[in-house]
Amino acid sequence: MITFTLCLLALIAGYFIYGRFVERIFGPDDRKTPALTRADGVDYMPLPTWKIFMIQFLNIAGLGPIFGAIMGAKFGTASYLWIVLGSIFAGAVHDFFAGMLSLRHNGESLPEIIGRYLGLPTKQVMRGFTVILMILVGAVFVAGPAGLLAKLTPDSLDTTFWIIAVFAYYVLATLLPIDKIIGKIYPLFAIALLFMAVGIVVMLYVHHPALPELWDGLQNINPNAAELPIFPIMFVSIACGAISGFHATQSPMMARCMTSERHGRPVFYGAMITEGIVALIWAAAATYFFHQNGMEENNASVIVDAITKGWLGAVGGVLAILGVIAAPITSGDTAFRSARLIVADFLGLEQKSMRRRLYICVPMFLAAIALLLYSLRDKGGFDMIWRYFAWANQTLSVFTLWAITVYLVRAGKLYWLTLIPALFMTAVCSTYICIAPEGLALSHTVSYTVGMLCSLLAIVWFAFWKRRADCQSINLNLEPE
Repeated sequence: MITFTLCLLALIAGYFIYGRFVERIFGPDDRKTPALTRADGVDYMPLPTWKIFMIQFLNIAGLGPIFGAIMGAKFGTASYLWIVLGSIFAGAVHDFFAGMLSLRHNGESLPEIIGRYLGLPTKQVMRGFTVILMILVGAVFVAGPAGLLAKLTPDSLDTTFWIIAVFAYYVLATLLPIDKIIGKIYPLFAIALLFMAVGIVVMLYVHHPALPELWDGLQNINPNAAELPIFPIMFVSIACGAISGFHATQSPMMARCMTSERHGRPVFYGAMITEGIVALIWAAAATYFFHQNGMEENNASVIVDAITKGWLGAVGGVLAILGVIAAPITSGDTAFRSARLIVADFLGLEQKSMRRRLYICVPMFLAAIALLLYSLRDKGGFDMIWRYFAWANQTLSVFTLWAITVYLVRAGKLYWLTLIPALFMTAVCSTYICIAPEGLALSHTVSYTVGMLCSLLAIVWFAFWKRRADCQSINLNLEPE
């Protein structure tokens, strides 16, 4: 428990110390925000800061920091370190700059921001890639909560029933103005999610289980350690609990509702740190579960159900489960909404008209339904969709980090803030797709070599680009006025 406590305190300290440092690097000011200059009553709409924080937190806190952290706990104490260091130095920085850049550029969606700094070809690729990821998120975050709801209700209300119900909610939340559903029910979902987190952490200290400590070593304790090495599998498995490209797709929605740039640190950096705390709590609880029951259980929803009912009783367990259900539901609905906004930005379609919103949403919902049918028909379908989502999610974070790095260089700011995480995540994602069973399934040696080469090529490309950018800047300064 000492390592867990230190990690918890480090996350809190990270928000106040490193978060303030990152904020000073960006330099928020008092310019008018898109919520004030482009208000449309649908997506651009001023909201209270506390509500924006709640929405941002629930947007990003899907299954990743819960299910991902549970699966990540199988790798041992290394999972705690990745959650803490990843959240403070990579994930929260990634989320903060993505949100603030959107705020500076009239609430632009993520592909537009990436294209602004990495060029038109990258923007075109990211448009398609991001929309596909959002549809994957929508499909994944329907099936997960539907399965948990089926466990809490009579047999007549099976998983299929709840999939239909959750999906119907997604349709409404995607099409209606942001204050009609999302702005009203998210605080209620937040109460359930916060109850879950506080309840589990209190019971951790009550039970005081013998959790692994840093001085016990960072060895891989996963039963399939030979096939699932810590690097890169753990860094993709935990995903949203440390860094997530999906978060950067959600930040523009909140950038369109903020009334001051100075709210960026609590909304963007703070929401990621809060998610890191949730992930850390579930990683610790799962470690205790595995210690008591062995490492054979792979169904995260079973583990969640057992922990909450065992520690919080029947009523507390139901409330905690509702918190776990709320997290993915409130990420799924805004994933579809984000996809609508990305396509609207790409096509230049105004979104005041319901008819124009339907033009975008109908094909998107049909694609998600096809994925859901596949996951229901094929026993391993959901697991396969989840693994591809996890890799695509982290790959998107790579492009976002590189775009932010280019921005920092152009602005003459401390670009090492995101250059180091960008290089690390480049190695993680390129190695993962080579080594993972659902990827190319290459040998460890080949996979690590490819990952190293990809990072090397990235830093060489960056060095050449920066040298050219510096030369152009010098030449511009030398031109006579």
